[in-house]
Amino acid sequence: MSMSAQQSSSQSQVGQVGEVKGPASYFPSIEKKYGRPVEEWFEVIRGSELTKHMELVAWLKGEHGLGHGHANALVAHVRGIDGK
Repeated sequence: MSMSAQQSSSQSQVGQVGEVKGPASYFPSIEKKYGRPVEEWFEVIRGSELTKHMELVAWLKGEHGLGHGHANALVAHVRGIDGK
């Protein structure tokens, strides 16, 4: 396989250089829609006594008015970073 073919194949697997994927791809729209930096949402989640993923998602939706996708992305990110 030529060098350019290897590079092309490699790029198609990881996406464009610098492209944000996963839960973090939601962060700009979360900040825009709810007017709070995601770091504040992370602390809100960490401050909750709830421990299960879907409990936290439901809580963010019910108590803070987040949409399901946004709540899920925040919880997934925090749990991933905190190793839970």
